[in-house]
Amino acid sequence: MPHVELLTYTKFPEKTVASAAKLCYSPSDIDAIQKDMTEEKINHFMDILVENHHESPIEHASFTFGIEGVSRSLLAQITRHRIASYSVQSQRYVAASHFSYVVPPEIAAIPAAKEEYLRAMEEDQQHYDHLSALLQEKHKAELMQEGLSEKAAACKAQKMSNEDARFVLPNACTTKIVCTMDARSLLHFFSLRCCSRAQWEIREVAEQMLWLVKGVAPHLFAKAGPPCLYGTCPEGKMSCGKQAEMKAHYAAKEKAQNG
Repeated sequence: MPHVELLTYTKFPEKTVASAAKLCYSPSDIDAIQKDMTEEKINHFMDILVENHHESPIEHASFTFGIEGVSRSLLAQITRHRIASYSVQSQRYVAASHFSYVVPPEIAAIPAAKEEYLRAMEEDQQHYDHLSALLQEKHKAELMQEGLSEKAAACKAQKMSNEDARFVLPNACTTKIVCTMDARSLLHFFSLRCCSRAQWEIREVAEQMLWLVKGVAPHLFAKAGPPCLYGTCPEGKMSCGKQAEMKAHYAAKEKAQNG
């Protein structure tokens, strides 16, 4: 299962956004605006911004997440959201000895499919280990010929072998990601990836991210999530037709979050 943590975020995110928004229409200086921002005024400004879709001020709040237990398949999806920053565990510098992997629920639910899947993962590990050993042997010999000591050559050869051996690793391989997005990018991300038509793994990650940011900026993300929660589905003929179920799902989540 994916695991997401909110590592850090803009201090006082809603006050920061509200102050930036007020600045656009106020003759006051920045310090005065900051001092005048009571909780009531912050909440009022946030509600207006969300209601009127005035999105540029919310770019001033950013959130950084630690994401673990996800597949390289998810990595290919999440990095399509380009207005963000990513740091990813490298398969080039980190050896995949005894690599861990994600088992899709639909495969796990069918015993024969799960058996086939696990066997494929074992075979991939064997191929990776064998290729790595062959490459290390070649690189070590070449490096020693260049004058490196046996110990230094072996260490460098191991890192060099990862670069090509990793090509046999599956999309199922788990990875770790640190991801930073501003609030505007997050709202767009949630609108796409919390939708029931999104792939199951990234939808799970998106929902965890959503509840984490709602906990620290509830007004800012008051209407975050799939568009069908607050209006009509934008998918047209591709709609899942489950608007009622989605509303019930998020209502139950909201209730659980609020205790």
